[in-house]
Amino acid sequence: MKNIDQPGYGEKILGIVAKGKRNPVSVEELTRKLKVPKTGEKAFEHELTQLVEAGELYYKRKGFVLPREVGLTPAQVVRVNSTYGFARPVGADGDLFVPGRALMGSLPGDVVLLRTYPSRKEGSLGEGEVVSIAKAAACRFTGVVSQNQDFLEVVPDKMLGFPVRLVSGKSSRYKAGDKVLCEIVSRGSRHYNHRAKVIEVFGSSLKADNCAKSLIRLNEISIEFPAVVSEAAQRLNDAGIHPKERASRLDLRDEIIFTIDSADSKDLDDAVSIQKTKDGWELGVHIADVSYYVHPQSPLDNEAYARGTSIYYADQVIPMLPKALSNGICSLNEEEDRLAFSCFMNLDTQGNLVSFDFKKTLIRSRVKGVYSEINAILAGEATPEILEKYSAVMDSIHLIDELCSLRLKKKRERGAMDLETSESKIILDENRNVKEIKPRGTGRSENIIEEMMLLANESAATFALEKRLPFCFRVHEPPSPDKLQNLAELLAAIGQSKRDIQPGVSPTRLAQVLEGVRGTKYQMIVNSQMLRTMSKAKYSEKNIGHFGLVLQNYAHFTSPIRRYPDLFIHRVMSAYLAGSSEEKLQKRFGKVAGPTANQSSERELIAMTIERDCEDCYKAEYILRHLGEELEGVVSSTTNFGIYVMLPNTVEGLVRAQTLGETFQYDGRMEYKDMMSPRRYRIGDTVTVKVLGADVSAGKIDFEFV
Repeated sequence: MKNIDQPGYGEKILGIVAKGKRNPVSVEELTRKLKVPKTGEKAFEHELTQLVEAGELYYKRKGFVLPREVGLTPAQVVRVNSTYGFARPVGADGDLFVPGRALMGSLPGDVVLLRTYPSRKEGSLGEGEVVSIAKAAACRFTGVVSQNQDFLEVVPDKMLGFPVRLVSGKSSRYKAGDKVLCEIVSRGSRHYNHRAKVIEVFGSSLKADNCAKSLIRLNEISIEFPAVVSEAAQRLNDAGIHPKERASRLDLRDEIIFTIDSADSKDLDDAVSIQKTKDGWELGVHIADVSYYVHPQSPLDNEAYARGTSIYYADQVIPMLPKALSNGICSLNEEEDRLAFSCFMNLDTQGNLVSFDFKKTLIRSRVKGVYSEINAILAGEATPEILEKYSAVMDSIHLIDELCSLRLKKKRERGAMDLETSESKIILDENRNVKEIKPRGTGRSENIIEEMMLLANESAATFALEKRLPFCFRVHEPPSPDKLQNLAELLAAIGQSKRDIQPGVSPTRLAQVLEGVRGTKYQMIVNSQMLRTMSKAKYSEKNIGHFGLVLQNYAHFTSPIRRYPDLFIHRVMSAYLAGSSEEKLQKRFGKVAGPTANQSSERELIAMTIERDCEDCYKAEYILRHLGEELEGVVSSTTNFGIYVMLPNTVEGLVRAQTLGETFQYDGRMEYKDMMSPRRYRIGDTVTVKVLGADVSAGKIDFEFV
């Protein structure tokens, strides 16, 4: 929540009220002192309302005062449970605890004015009491319909921690057990006085597909594209490649170029080529030239900007661009002519990047490579059918594998961290029920593509800096002092050195920490804490480097079909290659680079949250078939409310603290220990759990230890 920009009366209003100190200033007095004409009354009232709703003014006894003058703090409610909530003061990082009786019925997103108090518990957060709701937010949420005696209510999934009664009316559209999208339509001074209405019904809450659809709708993600956008994409796809454009490009159709992706991928936006030279290597990374088709501020571009990224969940994709482009004319399909934006890189015999060049090209992929098949080739386990399929690119596969070995060595030398993450592959049957869940493995070919794309991305960022282009960089800040302190405490607790684990720590030192515990019983504990220590990567018009990759220059160049920042920097680089001067580029792109970076970061975060929440629903549906079964897993993390256990197939459930018994104590970092016996549960321990239950709607699974 930021102070609003007041081009007219706003700053003057605040100035007059500030002079009044604790004495309220009436509307009439403000109007008189500002000499507001009849023609300016609407603008004055609008800006006055904005100031009140932003929490910058408080109405008291027929006039306005600054909240700070009467001991009030503007804040935004961030979470509400049945008996308490949390509010975040403007400009603060931490949240204040608000007891349920002091919430005044406020809901997440509301702008409120708080009276604050020191916490009654030493070391705990401060507390607040809502004195006024400055602006009530529109409150939409997903949940499950439930029968409560003679009326229906909805039990929210996450946003609210209490049931909300549904307004009376025709309920034939929904019944108990249905997954629904709701909206608060009537508020009371207490949460139990609120009323909601059902906006959309998705069907049984026991089916993850329904729950995923509700999450998509809650976040206002459009599965379908507007007609004008779909029609524009179809026209471009049908038109094919213009002869003049073919003639103007570097023709690489005779070169050995191929894609490597998952078997079910249809939006192929990157391809590779490689040659051995007397000085080392010439690597080509060829990216779909989406910017040729999607022009700035066109309906296609506006839609792509609003979406920011494609969203992937289970076997579904909600694309950033219509399929006529993403799976059609822009996809680097096998044996089809395609326009590309190619990055040619020269590397020496040690795998060091020596030079790079960017060109607009015309390519034709020789084969649609599949990760699992190329992994089989490199492992010497390929079938005759696979060997035949890849015969035209076999030499290139082995050459690029050789280069990948050198690049992975360079990655280790520069101190990039090798963090382990658990990704899931969700397999559905013909009725869209969860059939199987298994880990999404990472093999040699996945490493190859990752390393080659890293090289192209680094080259694009360096190119932009050398040419002083307005740009959208991919940046990653160093860890915060608080998170580093938590990591240092953990290392000390397990007898590992915490030397230099403080602000200013190098990525190399953190990589050494990970390597030092690899293969030991502490590996999972430290890896888990290191993941929590890392900052979130984001986009920025300012290049501050990428801490995790240990790269000074980095951008996203390689996926313009599914990421808007890649499309944006293609557009900037294309304009430069077409002859635009630095001055023209700054005028055209300088003011939009920052907003593009911010929008892309926000959309990426929304997409990641949706993908994670959808995945949780599918995992909960899967585990329902295993109720009562005993399964082996590993303690993946610990919290003050329980212990998370991950099964070998990546499904994770919670053993609630209250099921352990009163004699168990949590150390606040990694372990629950029984004070009356040798029993303990620590991150990384192999354990046996029994499946107690699952809430598909909320994506939650409950285990208990056996």
